[in-house]
Amino acid sequence: MSRIKLNVLGLSPGTSSGSYTLILGESNGTRRLPIVIGSSEAQAIAIEIEKIVPFRPMTHDLFLSFCKQFEIQIIEIIIYNLHEGVFHAKLICEQHGEMRELDARTSDSIALAVRFKCPIYTYEDIMEQAGIEVNDESPNMPDLEDNDDDDEPIVDVKKNITSMSIEELNKQLEDALKVEDYALAARIRDEINNKKKT
Repeated sequence: MSRIKLNVLGLSPGTSSGSYTLILGESNGTRRLPIVIGSSEAQAIAIEIEKIVPFRPMTHDLFLSFCKQFEIQIIEIIIYNLHEGVFHAKLICEQHGEMRELDARTSDSIALAVRFKCPIYTYEDIMEQAGIEVNDESPNMPDLEDNDDDDEPIVDVKKNITSMSIEELNKQLEDALKVEDYALAARIRDEINNKKKT
């Protein structure tokens, strides 16, 4: 099965309180893979991306120190499954020449990947199912400080997307991508996929 290398592009505030959308992008393509994560996981990823040194080690930093102490290296992260809207990931680890696979939450896996500076992969079928095509090859990704709650949304997020046709949803998806609202785009994408199954 074809593997696709992903890069961490950024984080944007989610549509529900306390959630964020992690945006992963194809290394050699224009598709984006939005993954909804919690605020603490978003903070763990943002701290490392922004090179902020916390006063005391956070959990993922402790894990990094532990692995270094016992000569364990994370070789790569693989997002290998998507089941009922939940992404599944595993860590590929090496210690003294022996390889091991560990099941992990995707958000934790990414938080470790940015610390170990190891590659992140997924499979083509997951990108086909959950990826979003973006025309601009290098959009400016919003970070955690960019959210302005006073801005009027261009896309009507209050409209019930479950009652829309696929044509209307595709238009809403296009509008969401124009304003780089990847959290809303992920919801619309999931609704389009649900309608295609029925």
